[in-house]
Amino acid sequence: MPSSSSVPSSGLRAPAHRWYALAVLSVLQCLIALDVTVVNVALPSMGADLDAGPAALTWVVTGYMLAGGGLLLLGGRLGDLFGRRRMFLLGALLFGASSLLAGVADGTAVLLAARFGQGAGEALAAPAAMALIALLFPEPADRARALGVWGGISSLGLVGGVLLSGVLTELLHWRWIFFVNVPLTAAVLLLTPLVVPADPRHPAADPGEARALPRGRRLGLPSAGLLTVGPLALVYGVLRAADHGWGSAGVLLPLAGGLAALTLFALAQARSPQPLVPLRFFAHRTRTAANAATVLLSAALSTTFFLATLYMQRVLDMSPLHAGLAYLPFCAALLLSVSVVGRIVPVLGLRGTAVTGLLCAAAGGGWLALLPDEGELWTGLVPGMLAMAVGMGLGLIALQNAALHEVTEEDAGLASGVQRSVDQLGGSLGLAVLVGAALAPAAGSSAGSAAGYRTAFTWATVGVLAAVPLVALCMRAVGRSAAPTGTGPDPDADADAVHS
Repeated sequence: MPSSSSVPSSGLRAPAHRWYALAVLSVLQCLIALDVTVVNVALPSMGADLDAGPAALTWVVTGYMLAGGGLLLLGGRLGDLFGRRRMFLLGALLFGASSLLAGVADGTAVLLAARFGQGAGEALAAPAAMALIALLFPEPADRARALGVWGGISSLGLVGGVLLSGVLTELLHWRWIFFVNVPLTAAVLLLTPLVVPADPRHPAADPGEARALPRGRRLGLPSAGLLTVGPLALVYGVLRAADHGWGSAGVLLPLAGGLAALTLFALAQARSPQPLVPLRFFAHRTRTAANAATVLLSAALSTTFFLATLYMQRVLDMSPLHAGLAYLPFCAALLLSVSVVGRIVPVLGLRGTAVTGLLCAAAGGGWLALLPDEGELWTGLVPGMLAMAVGMGLGLIALQNAALHEVTEEDAGLASGVQRSVDQLGGSLGLAVLVGAALAPAAGSSAGSAAGYRTAFTWATVGVLAAVPLVALCMRAVGRSAAPTGTGPDPDADADAVHS
């Protein structure tokens, strides 16, 4: 892996190079966001080819998000200690190799392993990229503009995933949804050393710390393991509840194990001299409220993508291509909201913009909670999806910008890792819980019926509404001076979903 760069380290904030660096960082983030949603439309085709049932297919979606979310804090730590550019390159390499493995997978086990590998690659690359952006653009207005570009491209990947999935699945093969990552990732690997400044010799705040850290305890490997295993066990238990009932040992034991792992993680952070997440980090009220609200909003958005796609194909009997194209209005609304959020923040601030986005998402979820048993795309599904798109564009961008409020060089990787982790874990856990509710057979209805979808969207809406007072009461009124003024269509922050 290249270790030198034509861009000197001392030029970290040089205006001539940092926008090229932003472009390269954004390309990989686009692919990472794309792979959150690109599998949704292709799931039925994957199941037919690999003889996989609904439970296994759910893991194709959640496995990627859980691996990424569980390891993101470790990825942020590694970036802080061993160099952000170095970890970005390593993450990109792992992501590209895992994409190739997913494309050639001959069975469900290999496909799931590849998806976990993609998530691990994201865990290394995403926090490193966010930290690099925060350091390359130290001025609030420039940082808001840069995060807006990064977030806009990320949003394009998130929504483009469902479009690309339908086109490639129907016209070529579902394997191409993974193959397209390979040449683009190779381009990122070639260009990064040319435009992203080299890491300092000792990226850690204390040069001696970096040399002393190859031990697992110092790196936080046990804590990272607990943060990964805990959500995995919770998702496993929730998904089993659809078939075995909440009172069965096969459900209660994984749930208890997951909660125990997360409790041990919290205790380890409190007692460790070098925790993955120092408890003092949560003393910053604005960042903590933004991250908590991101969990609830990401859960609703991930569930919307998954269930809306199933509703199109199962209830509306749409083909993969038609289901993908049906997302065009959603894409247009999201891109429009992202393009104007930079003008909204100077007026409302980050808190006001986030609340506006949450209310829009709640309105969309409320509409989708009324889906009829035999619906119609334009009157039943699209209005709710449009409101969700606006809520995503405004809400997530404002929340994720607030999650980086007042970061320093020492905690930039930590802040970005926490933000990405809560985004991914919130989305995956919410997806498991709400999709489990949607697919579980209710009295007098079959599994996966419109009644199940209505239940899931109802609870998603409740969660988003719960985030509104949290943001309104706990976030400081920041952002008016941090947002770009008079910059036209530049958005304000990252929109990954997903966060994707």
